[in-house]
Amino acid sequence: MSVFHLEDFIAGWIGGASSVVVGHPLDTTRLQAGNSYRNTIHCVLSIYKKETVAGFFKGMSFPLASITVYNSLVFGFFSNTQRLISKYRYGNERQACGMLDLTVASALTGLVSVGLGAPSLQLAGSASGGGNIQLRAVGVADQRLYRGPLHCVSSVLRSEGLQGLYRGAGAMVLRDVPGYTLYFIPYTVLCGLLSPDGKSNAHPASICLAGGLA
Repeated sequence: MSVFHLEDFIAGWIGGASSVVVGHPLDTTRLQAGNSYRNTIHCVLSIYKKETVAGFFKGMSFPLASITVYNSLVFGFFSNTQRLISKYRYGNERQACGMLDLTVASALTGLVSVGLGAPSLQLAGSASGGGNIQLRAVGVADQRLYRGPLHCVSSVLRSEGLQGLYRGAGAMVLRDVPGYTLYFIPYTVLCGLLSPDGKSNAHPASICLAGGLA
């Protein structure tokens, strides 16, 4: 039986898409609430009145494209790494991983997340008009330095090479490796505790609860 399971990547993709669809309207409201609106309710009503429901999802295409791929690869990598460790250490991919195994799988996932996330942060900055990459020429109002994400990444590669896309990657390693370790270990342990009958797959409700608690 193959250790590689494609469904883990699909589940990560669905989870990432769901988080964007649910979270983007909240982010839109949060970012605009301080711009000439009396309060959050006034902001929500004003956006709905001017742009209807579509106004809450404006600018969602890039986060939807990037975060879904990111989540898919991160969660798929973690789950498949767990199975790979179990197969080679215990001879059975269904064997529950020990604490050391989970730590190794989580730390490796953190490193993968940095490899994927550092360029994405640069592109997100260019798409949203903020972040690490300056979008406008200094001293010239409303003159865009980058036309969009693709133009941004091509310009950075030409001027700085590949390392330009990984500015701040060292700080991300210090954040993501322990961060994913502290997330995935409680998540995996809670999934096991919430399915005490020993089934290989926890109930979807248990998985949602474990993810929320972690």
